[in-house]
Amino acid sequence: MTAVAQQTNGLIDKFGRRVDYIRLSVTDRCDFRCVYCMTEEMQFVPRKQVLTLEELYTVARAFTELGVSRIRLTGGEPMVRSNVMHLVNRLGNLPGLNELLLTTNGSQLDKYSAPLKAAGVKRINISLDSLDAEKFRRISRVGKLERVLAGIDAAIATGFDRLRINSVIMRGYNEGEVLPLVEFALDRGLDIAFIEEMPLGEASDHDREDTTCSNDWVREQIESRYTLLDSAVKTAGPSRYVQVVGSKSRIGFISPVTHNFCADCNRVRVTVEGRLLLCLGNEHSMDLRAILRDDSKDFDDLKTAIVAAMDLKPERHYFYDKEHAQPVRLMNMTGG
Repeated sequence: MTAVAQQTNGLIDKFGRRVDYIRLSVTDRCDFRCVYCMTEEMQFVPRKQVLTLEELYTVARAFTELGVSRIRLTGGEPMVRSNVMHLVNRLGNLPGLNELLLTTNGSQLDKYSAPLKAAGVKRINISLDSLDAEKFRRISRVGKLERVLAGIDAAIATGFDRLRINSVIMRGYNEGEVLPLVEFALDRGLDIAFIEEMPLGEASDHDREDTTCSNDWVREQIESRYTLLDSAVKTAGPSRYVQVVGSKSRIGFISPVTHNFCADCNRVRVTVEGRLLLCLGNEHSMDLRAILRDDSKDFDDLKTAIVAAMDLKPERHYFYDKEHAQPVRLMNMTGG
């Protein structure tokens, strides 16, 4: 009996954690070059090594048939992938998929918000690290703040189930913008999540240990102006939410460095080159592209490999632990 035939209860790792959520990278390319995500002179994956849209769909279908109910499209910037809406439309019709989600820098949302919603995308996370045009450009290197703000406005007008701003606060770059970003989100009825900078790869223009701001510090800044109530609300990802008194907006904290959330990890990542990453902070992985492009393998072989890969999922990551090897891949290679 194959592993697929034996698998009746979904994808469960050796620590008893159920994987029901994948982050599917559709490109490592981006129209920005954010300092925490890429080096300034970034080398991208050769196109022949990138999964085709058909291969990405096949991977997504395999996961949903194995019990995954949420897929988040990531990059790089997913909306710069040529003909990406063809994939999004097909994913939106996958049986068993409860939520199709997107993480984006927002630069293309003025064009794609309506088609994304029509295709079945329910929630979008939009990266925004500064409301100051000069600081925004310093962080993104090439991005234009006005394009992102226009994209956010378009997404609000389109009427998704929920929109969330994602902000990485970095000492020496934007630590003074915590409150303005919160105010921006609250004024528009948006959620906002603060994400600690993760030590993925070597940054080309700063030392991550010097720039990382803990979310405990970020929360202190917010509480200097707003009253926060801890919330039991959970979404597909690792955010721990608080409610702002007097507002429907939620503030989330994603704290992989200071508050390890590995015990209840429910997700894996697939890179654009078909590498199934079992952990954000480790190199444990399986090559799905090799199976997809092997004429002697079929769809059941792909599913069997995915099931087997669950035993590779480690118990936790060890960010900044000098006794453990740190990931060398950058965030755009990982899938944001």
